[in-house]
Amino acid sequence: KKIKEIIAEQLWLKTNKIELDSKLERNLGADSLDMVEIVSRIEDEFSIEIPDEEFYSWKTVKDIMNYLEEHV
Repeated sequence: KKIKEIIAEQLWLKTNKIELDSKLERNLGADSLDMVEIVSRIEDEFSIEIPDEEFYSWKTVKDIMNYLEEHV
């Protein structure tokens, strides 16, 4: 839920418009600057550090969730 809130706030969307299989760039309109900001907010929220090469591979909201399940 928190991930959807972070994405929604950054991209000016409603959380109910964000699905786990939503593609960050194609469906939600995130660009590289949005992704840097989203990652920064996730790092702050969960007190973790995410390597650049990791978040560049994220294509969907589910990719973010899977990463956090493994590392938090």
